[in-house]
Amino acid sequence: MSNKVNLTDVEGVDVVFGSNVFSDAVMKERLPKQIYKALKKTIDEGAPLDPNVAEVVANALKDWAIEKGATHFTHWFQPMTGLTAEKHDAFISPTSDGRVILGFSGKELIKGEPDASSFPSGGLRATFEARGYTAWDVTSPAFLKEKSLYIPTVFVSYTGEVLDKKTPLLRSVEVLSKQALRVLRAFGNNTTKKVIATVGPEQEYFLVDKELYEQRRDLILTGRTLFGAPSPKGQELEDQYFGTIKERVADFMQELDIELWKLGVSSKTKHNEVAPAQYEIAPVFNDVNVGTDHNQLVMETLKKVALHHGLVALIHEKPYAGVNGSGKHNNWSMSTNDGENLLEPGETPQSNAQFLVFLAAIVKAVDVYADLLRVSAANPGNDHRLGANEAPPAIISIFLGDQLTEILEKLAKGGKVGAKNGGELKLGASTLPVLPKDNTDRNRTSPFAFTGNKFEFRMVGSSQSVAGPNFVLNTIVAEVLSEIAGQLEGKKDVNAEAQKIVQKIAKDHGRVIFNGNNYTDEWVQTAEKRGLLNIRSTVESVPVLTAKKNVQLFEKHGILTKTELEARAEIVLENYIKTINIEALTALEMAKRQILPAGIAFATEVAQSINSVKATGVKAVTGAQEELLKEVSDTLASLKKNINALEKVQAKAENLHGDTYKQALFYKDSVFTAVNALRAAADKLETVVDKDLWPLPTYADLLFNL
Repeated sequence: MSNKVNLTDVEGVDVVFGSNVFSDAVMKERLPKQIYKALKKTIDEGAPLDPNVAEVVANALKDWAIEKGATHFTHWFQPMTGLTAEKHDAFISPTSDGRVILGFSGKELIKGEPDASSFPSGGLRATFEARGYTAWDVTSPAFLKEKSLYIPTVFVSYTGEVLDKKTPLLRSVEVLSKQALRVLRAFGNNTTKKVIATVGPEQEYFLVDKELYEQRRDLILTGRTLFGAPSPKGQELEDQYFGTIKERVADFMQELDIELWKLGVSSKTKHNEVAPAQYEIAPVFNDVNVGTDHNQLVMETLKKVALHHGLVALIHEKPYAGVNGSGKHNNWSMSTNDGENLLEPGETPQSNAQFLVFLAAIVKAVDVYADLLRVSAANPGNDHRLGANEAPPAIISIFLGDQLTEILEKLAKGGKVGAKNGGELKLGASTLPVLPKDNTDRNRTSPFAFTGNKFEFRMVGSSQSVAGPNFVLNTIVAEVLSEIAGQLEGKKDVNAEAQKIVQKIAKDHGRVIFNGNNYTDEWVQTAEKRGLLNIRSTVESVPVLTAKKNVQLFEKHGILTKTELEARAEIVLENYIKTINIEALTALEMAKRQILPAGIAFATEVAQSINSVKATGVKAVTGAQEELLKEVSDTLASLKKNINALEKVQAKAENLHGDTYKQALFYKDSVFTAVNALRAAADKLETVVDKDLWPLPTYADLLFNL
């Protein structure tokens, strides 16, 4: 099935891009000049929103949306499910004569009221306490999708507790800007008004044929394959990465780009990833709040557009065992409102005091708060991925490259650093250009790598919202910048003080810098000697959220309270428990109703074949058949034994109450282990049962049938 969409069939990219967004250009065109200025002051400077301004904006939004065919509006928010949520209301209002008028007020724009008791709250809200509020996020543009006007909002409880992922992100954006401005002022910059955290999340995903997907209960219910023997061919030939894009996939990607461009998402790059049937899409950088909203739209649109082409998009971190999983490389940086990237080293970073201060602040933040970064990238899917060959280990370290590492090492020892640049790369043919060489290579094994003028946080899982990792990054860097600002402010020789600060940070926190191969066992041992944390699982990372130093950090900057952090810890544990429980129940259903009967049917056929041969009096050919029957019978016995074992531990796990952390640990150590043992037996059975009898599409079918 193909659903080709060509830009020539619709309009040019310049016309399509942002056509469904109430963008700055649209606001400028449709709003009165004074209203536009007032709204921009709120967006750019954080000025309070005048209700009269909201009333005019609401009317303009309604008119614009209706002109484009919209009939409804929705407050679009990001609850703690990790997905987005929406409740749609029509623009219509009944009149006394039995007719309707189309209306949308400033009050409706600013505030909505979804049911707070039906979303994860970690105990913040009782089931009978249903009221919750959504509040308009004026900094993220409204957009049109499927005949509805979407209004980005935050989501809080009736008593004000945070129930979403956007609220702490927005708070952290302001905190980072405030502390970064203090440092810039100390360096004599009195013109910059705001520092903007930016992000460009690269999204990895798999595609699978929809007909095959529908034959896999595990993919439908859990997002990953719970069973599946390795395909004879996997990714070992390294022929998928950046390879030619198949026509069916290219058609899908083209429609995906167009749909995202309409929503103002600057989808820039697309390519084959390392594993078979794996792909990546990457946007242009945006401010971190809009970039987070856009990444949610990318995930939603991926799934929707894939169906148009008879495909299903898989965003689970590890849909297939034995091949690379999917991450979300979170490219993070800081820029001023007047266009300066604060992580741009320049030609001579060794003498760029301001850059070195911001770089050192990040080094210290990552070292001191490595535990928070780790938990921000934790979920059950990522437990399969972190530490495998395609992803960094669960140890947080920083890659800086040779030049920046040398600068910090020499400063730590009180030495001076000479000028150095990357040089040139001569390619040995007169027709080929001489390439300017970067000052540092890229390190794809590092969880937190400097890549020219930004940091790439590679641990984030493909299904995760990037709101969590980014509000953590913003907050921990803001904390260190606040310390540095306090040391710089009032000093006569700011550069001399800056050198002392960088020197001390390099000496005290250089342990977190590692430029080698993070995949090796040697690095795990070295990291342990350096005293770096190695938190191996989601469950083990959860106590980090309520550690004293982390609670103090978030409360100091007004990001989250202790109660809200405790609630988030509870939500993570509950999600883990439910996820593993669903996987266990799905595995049991598939094993008992599909895999075991298939094995028995095959064993019966072999046994009947043996009896038929024996009836002829020919004995020479029955040896292989009897050996096969024994192998199948032994594997079936192992399968049944593991079914019984999983049923036992799953029932025990469900009945553990009182301590959510202990219950989650039991699911990790016992239930998850039992699922894997059941899988091992089933996968062995797959290798011997007649393909015509095997009830599931194989890995070869799923990975190579596009």
